[in-house]
Amino acid sequence: MGTPERSLHTASSLHAFNRYEIKYLAHERDVPALREELNAHMDSDVNSPIGGYPVTSLYYDTQSLRFYWEKIEGLKFRRKLRIRLYGRPSDAVDETPVYVEIKQRVNRVTQKRRVQVSYDVARQLCDGRRDIDVDRTAQPFVNEVSTLIGNLDLRPSVTTGYLREAFVGIDADLGLRVTIDHKIHGRDRDFHFAAEAQNRFIIPPHLCIVEIKANERVPYWVTDMAARMDMSVVRISKYCQSVEAFGMAPRSRLHAREELLTPSIPFESSLVTSGL
Repeated sequence: MGTPERSLHTASSLHAFNRYEIKYLAHERDVPALREELNAHMDSDVNSPIGGYPVTSLYYDTQSLRFYWEKIEGLKFRRKLRIRLYGRPSDAVDETPVYVEIKQRVNRVTQKRRVQVSYDVARQLCDGRRDIDVDRTAQPFVNEVSTLIGNLDLRPSVTTGYLREAFVGIDADLGLRVTIDHKIHGRDRDFHFAAEAQNRFIIPPHLCIVEIKANERVPYWVTDMAARMDMSVVRISKYCQSVEAFGMAPRSRLHAREELLTPSIPFESSLVTSGL
């Protein structure tokens, strides 16, 4: 065991997740009914307060946006690198715990691998391209991150942020997880999580993204609920949505359809504070 000071500079053991994912767009006015139905079949995540908790991600990509185009082109194997923060970004300091993650798609399965480190150490690895202290189980993953950053010359591209409500399966649905993401926003500069910078809504605030994540199968009651509530299945990536919202690439077939995005105000000129 290291000292408390050292533990801030040492990556925790590697965490890995394999899941199938289905995404829906839903209207905020339908969320109370959706929440009621989910509560009838699932438990609320113990870390999920009413109204959700903030999630902020800083994505890394090449100058030519290689990871973005791999997603757009639908490659069967593709990856994204990000630093993810759970909690208010305005509170982020060097010692704040964050995750360095590689999220990848292998055919239809989504895989996520990550290590937890302090925010300062994450920036040393991803921005400073420096070696960091890790335990043996995390070393291959950290080496992979370093190789990706060095070989592809990765640099910060955009952030995404939102308020997430999470529900977990019970009984026969133990592998099930459902999340509702509200007020989805991002920015293309001032990448420190606590920067006093404004964000832009990348999905209009009258809409939310509902994600169904399952280890093997999606229960029938979930797809039946989605059909009854007229939720739209979408192939949408928050990262791609942010890239396109800031004009870094033209709108693609993965961009949410215009008829779904029509808000009461022009959402792309709407700003949201960085403290969400």
